[in-house]
Amino acid sequence: MHVSRPDLVPDAGLSREEMEALQREIAAAAVFEDDFAFDPRAVAASSSGLEEGTQTTLADSAAGSSSASSGDPTDAEPPVVVGVDQSFLTNDDGDQDRALSAVVATRGGEVIERAYAVTDLEIPYIPGLLSFREGKPILAALEGLSVDPDLLLFDGSGRIHFRQAGIATHMGVVLDAPSIGVAKSLLCGTPTEEADNLPEGTRVPIESNSRVDAPDGTLLGYAVQTRQYDSPNRYINPLYVSPGHRVGPETAADIVLECATSYKLPEPVRLADNYAGEAKRELQD
Repeated sequence: MHVSRPDLVPDAGLSREEMEALQREIAAAAVFEDDFAFDPRAVAASSSGLEEGTQTTLADSAAGSSSASSGDPTDAEPPVVVGVDQSFLTNDDGDQDRALSAVVATRGGEVIERAYAVTDLEIPYIPGLLSFREGKPILAALEGLSVDPDLLLFDGSGRIHFRQAGIATHMGVVLDAPSIGVAKSLLCGTPTEEADNLPEGTRVPIESNSRVDAPDGTLLGYAVQTRQYDSPNRYINPLYVSPGHRVGPETAADIVLECATSYKLPEPVRLADNYAGEAKRELQD
């Protein structure tokens, strides 16, 4: 993929203050509304046929080890939707020393390409600065794809972030690609109502609070309940979905709901998660 903003590529050598200043610049450059050419309904149509064991994978590669239209969405050209997820490799002492980024490109109900990249970990995990730890292998893995993504779905936050610049926003702006953040926990912001034990298909707005560099009450994203148990004794937590770049919060929630076919995670992200685990096992065997 083409890097549109090389000046914003994450640099682990920056100080914390410099990293946070860069994130504010990224947030100012981000577009948190729909700005894309594909029909978002076709995204769901392209994911609905993705079931493990029935995928058609046209290409695998390892990339080095170091606005919506009207009409029937089935008539539209299926967009290329890429799921992005991370795993980590350990050294002989059991310490994490390398990040592995896996990307899975899907289109029209098929996996069309997969790639991964491994790079050294340069900084520890610091809440709010994930892209400076994991951005390098993500960019390397995406460079390993021969197809250009129409939409990127990240396992991580987008606008739901202290400085409105989570990993989905950072990577989306660097690549100038439509992107969505799909997080398993809430980094910051406040749900406008109770978000526990929600019915399947429900969404609850997440608004900014004093921990976010945005006016109080700014809509950052949604708690989205993609799946729920049919039992009063246990429940599934929601996903926290937010725009990364060039996608609005409502559309981001719509797409994630429609792409979560049989599992909690949207299929492209789930497939990337599985591929990251597969690649990790191969490398550590």
